[in-house]
Amino acid sequence: MGIISSAFGSEIRRCAQGALVFAVVGMFTACAHTPQMGSSSDTLAPEEHLRLGASYEAQGMLSEAVGQYEAAVRLAPSCAECWLALGNTAFTEGRLNDAEISFRKALEAAPHNPGASNNLAMVVLARNGSLPEAEALAQDALRNSGPLRPYVLDTLANIYLRQERYAEAFTAINQAEEATPVDNLKVREQLQKTRKSIGDAAQTDSGKNSATTNIK
Repeated sequence: MGIISSAFGSEIRRCAQGALVFAVVGMFTACAHTPQMGSSSDTLAPEEHLRLGASYEAQGMLSEAVGQYEAAVRLAPSCAECWLALGNTAFTEGRLNDAEISFRKALEAAPHNPGASNNLAMVVLARNGSLPEAEALAQDALRNSGPLRPYVLDTLANIYLRQERYAEAFTAINQAEEATPVDNLKVREQLQKTRKSIGDAAQTDSGKNSATTNIK
């Protein structure tokens, strides 16, 4: 699926691999009480920059959103929510190196946060990086996923698909569908697309194996 950007429940956008990447602004509370540490000319608090950034992002004004998120992390470098928002915009713009840096910063600030773990897993997947690392990150996200469970399971399914572990990929998609509210049609539609990708890949591999057996 795509990024659930700077507000949980916002429009789902799809990445090239077809899996969900999300960030949940509001899952962290530390930023609301973070003292302002930046330039005296900046009269806004980090959470105010976040709100402005989210507003710009909702209007498709990504460069303006990035500016606000960058201001937030300058003021509050230990604010995981700020790094998560900055990483999401980088991912949306295809700046995978910057996205990875931001998501790792978010995890440093809030270890085991499901949004940061899942998003980092998707960056690793998008960069054709270490699949064992991506799986470990997704599994870590799953342990604390709560209502985000369908998104993390979709990420795992795509990792298993890349590893040609089709049975496990189908299991993950089944579990994702079970955890998705009936009226959440956007998520259900994307899960069906992931399911089709798994089925197509499994069928192709099965055909290749049959051909090889016949040749022998």
